[in-house]
Amino acid sequence: MISALVLSVVLALAPTVTPPPGGGDVDYQLGGAVRPDPRVEIVVRDRNAAPARGRYNVCYVNGFQTQPDEARFWRQRWSLVLKRGGRPVLDEAWGEWLLDIRTPTKRAALARIVGRWIDGCARNGYDAVELDNLDSWSRSHGLVTRAQAKAFARLLVRRAHADGLAVGQKNWPELDGTTLGFDFAVAEECGRYAECGRYRASYGNRVLVIEYRRTDFQRACARWGAQLGIVLRDRALSPRGVRSWC
Repeated sequence: MISALVLSVVLALAPTVTPPPGGGDVDYQLGGAVRPDPRVEIVVRDRNAAPARGRYNVCYVNGFQTQPDEARFWRQRWSLVLKRGGRPVLDEAWGEWLLDIRTPTKRAALARIVGRWIDGCARNGYDAVELDNLDSWSRSHGLVTRAQAKAFARLLVRRAHADGLAVGQKNWPELDGTTLGFDFAVAEECGRYAECGRYRASYGNRVLVIEYRRTDFQRACARWGAQLGIVLRDRALSPRGVRSWC
């Protein structure tokens, strides 16, 4: 049994995890880094990019599916890519293969790989990590279960917290991700699909909203603009692409 003294020392040595500022304006810069608009408090960038000075920085990491430009990397680890009929299962909207998180052994192996990327985010000075895409199981043709996705998420959240990083739940609005340890949400098109309220019920105003259609952006701003950080971006997330805030 751990004594009260030992427990207090462990807690004192644990890194401090700081969630993003609630309701802060966000810029979603996955397609390339640019100088943030002065109003922006929170910047999300790819794990290979440097964080933005003077902002709260979220590091984007593909945790549940692959990056399109990393096919060679994953072909060398082919057993960890989810397959159906011998072919990799594809998230067709983004051209990304789903990772095979169906067994404890594979989840552990993938957590070591993704964990190293999370460690890199912390070393580079990020404040948080966004794990894409928690709802990948829903595009697995029934091969991956909700329980398996949750089990893998717990491993990644634990790794990020050990690094002192807050962790963002990416999509899956029906799930209260706080039960898995998530600290905030990154919600794509919750205005379009009337899902923003579900995220807010779990995370209060710590919800980063990205919309890709102006009509959805305007709808989200009208309902949630005073409470949540909402940005309109072009779907390619190009460096000089569309950017609007409520």
